[in-house]
Amino acid sequence: MELKNRTLSNFAELVESGECKKFRGRLKVGVDLGTANTVLAVVDTNNRPIAGISAPSHAIQDGVIVNYYESVQLVTRLKAELEERLGVELPYAAAAIPPGVSEGSVKSIGYVLEGAGFEVTNIVDEPTAAAAVLKITDGAVVDVGGGTTGISILKDGQVIYTDDEATGGSHMTMTVAGHYRIPYEEAEVLKTTPEKEDEIFPVIKAVIEKMATITEKFLHGYQVPAVYVVGGSASFREFTTVFEKKLGLPVYRPVHPLLVTPLGIAYYCDLPPVTPKKK
Repeated sequence: MELKNRTLSNFAELVESGECKKFRGRLKVGVDLGTANTVLAVVDTNNRPIAGISAPSHAIQDGVIVNYYESVQLVTRLKAELEERLGVELPYAAAAIPPGVSEGSVKSIGYVLEGAGFEVTNIVDEPTAAAAVLKITDGAVVDVGGGTTGISILKDGQVIYTDDEATGGSHMTMTVAGHYRIPYEEAEVLKTTPEKEDEIFPVIKAVIEKMATITEKFLHGYQVPAVYVVGGSASFREFTTVFEKKLGLPVYRPVHPLLVTPLGIAYYCDLPPVTPKKK
């Protein structure tokens, strides 16, 4: 886990600072259209993080694009900012979906990227993308997104099962809003304020327990050595403790869990072969 955490810390620093690593050759892009944030990750052909950018958004709800025009505008802007920083065009990208969404939703996510000027070379499910970063061959990756809790179960390096169910960070926020009787937007700020974590966690603990119950259901019939949780909603200190108590398994959370999936999406960007120039 130490090596993966170092890679994630390097990527997080690039996102936070706006800096870019020096690179050679072509670049791959992963676009994570999230319920709360949209993240673009750029890696080289060796999957080394080169650049990244993030912005608040409400592009997707339970795997469905809810505002196509704004999503295209946002991805277009983030793409242009990265291209200016890097000094190159970024023509190719991969996207991701929660497991189990409809074919129409898969197409609409691809259309957003195409509308922003990308050629979409792959669409992968989110937990599988995260597993690529964590280099897991056996175990379960649980991606707790804004709207859903999704899972990929791996055996001998192969994904043998994926699924997801509604319940994610937005449900935490609604619980906070109801508890304090404040608007959703204020509740989202309160939920993500580190200094308020000890106060907020008891309020949203029942939601996390439901996520653990969903995971337990997904795992039924499968033997896994450990569970790995990613996604911004898994950032609470006691999150893994709740999961371990419910599942009776070791539960690990990497650093910067919000950034695991977008980085993994970039890994899955398939670059087309280079056409030799005619003499």
